[in-house]
Amino acid sequence: MSEFEYSSGSLCLDFANTWDNRSDVAKDRMTEYGELLDWAQGAGEVSEQERGELEIRAHREEATAFGVYRTAHELRDTVFHLCSAAAAGEKPSERDVAALNAALQSVPRQRLYRGGACCEWDWSVEEPDLRQILWPVIQSAADLVTSADISRIRECGAPDCNWLFLDRSRGGRRRWCDMSTCGNRAKARRYYDRHRRNS
Repeated sequence: MSEFEYSSGSLCLDFANTWDNRSDVAKDRMTEYGELLDWAQGAGEVSEQERGELEIRAHREEATAFGVYRTAHELRDTVFHLCSAAAAGEKPSERDVAALNAALQSVPRQRLYRGGACCEWDWSVEEPDLRQILWPVIQSAADLVTSADISRIRECGAPDCNWLFLDRSRGGRRRWCDMSTCGNRAKARRYYDRHRRNS
């Protein structure tokens, strides 16, 4: 079973959520290129065969793989800052917008190929590229911050959780990334505090 969650409603937010609590380094779930591959396969962005090819290449080109891993961390921070600002109703920093623009420059053009009901998008590359697992995240982030869904981005209300998610609830008042975890803990805390005050 994957240790990653894919429940935010957006690929780039799932990517940002690979760090549970940004004040606690131990909560970072992405500590090497191999875990970046785990995340990408769990997200459906690479097949088992592609993952195997990328793993072999990463072992052969360790320095390049480490560079991609460092770039992934920078991208994750950029996505988090852009979307956290949106969740707070604030303008993004020029630095974060510039960082996403720079990341977009590294994404190759896409092309249509026959698949699904008719056609699907694919990246215009001839062989596996260690950076390819970041391209869909970059595209997802650019699509999200320029869409109407920008107003639906929320940051979890739990004090020890920084997860981002798209609020698709009817009233748009969802507070927790997941009711079964952060939501239940918050309810338990309120219950405990209420009974402590009444005792």
